[in-house]
Amino acid sequence: MGQMTTRRPVLRLRPGRSAERPDTLAVEEPLLVRVDDRILTSTMRTPGHDFDLIAGWLVAEGAIADRTDVAGMKECVDEQNTVEVTLAHGVEPPRARAFETTSACGVCGADRVVDVRASLRWRLAEDPTRVDVAVLAALPDRMRSEQRVFDRTGGLHAAGLFHGTGSVVAVREDVGRHNAVDKVIGSALMAGLLPLSGHVLQVSGRASFELVQKAAAAGVPVLAAVSAPSSLAVDLADECGVTLVGFVRGGGMNVYTHPERVRVGPLH
Repeated sequence: MGQMTTRRPVLRLRPGRSAERPDTLAVEEPLLVRVDDRILTSTMRTPGHDFDLIAGWLVAEGAIADRTDVAGMKECVDEQNTVEVTLAHGVEPPRARAFETTSACGVCGADRVVDVRASLRWRLAEDPTRVDVAVLAALPDRMRSEQRVFDRTGGLHAAGLFHGTGSVVAVREDVGRHNAVDKVIGSALMAGLLPLSGHVLQVSGRASFELVQKAAAAGVPVLAAVSAPSSLAVDLADECGVTLVGFVRGGGMNVYTHPERVRVGPLH
């Protein structure tokens, strides 16, 4: 559906010197999702792994939980940046959105935390996953080593799915944090891995309410972020049984909810 990077001319200014040269940028383009000949939603994303992105979004919306729930996806040859989705018989699509999907969309407000918890398919509070603190501390660097497009542009978020032992399952990049998470979860869905018990979802940047919702919808017991969580993200993680870890950097971290899943030892 398109390239993840493009080249643009740029004037580089440095102390005492300047130069004109091409620069590599991350591509940002719209993606329309169509079900039964109607537009279900749209988002701005970095092209690549579009089917995973859509599958992960459908998981977060509560529409699907298994790869068999999707009968097919195809790129629309007559409409650029549009994917037609066919859901399996009996699977209802989520409500259509009349606005563009952004990092601020989804359910909002503390009064909706209980509603999100009630809609989850899996009981995360009962998940027995345990992860060594040293494993969590190493995940940002392991994810960073898989960020091929970031190396060329410096302009993408990332999400990484890891086994509890620290081995990588999938890493995806996108201009949007929520898109990167959807791509990772969608790839796991298509591989038949849901629910993701025993896994850790590592994200670049902060942990928002929506990212906790997406992790919980996929059955991820541990969500770790390089930066801070929001207050509502902490509230939702606590309600849903997700272990939420923030400020994973320099060998340290803050565990905000369900710390029993983190096996504490010397931090390196």
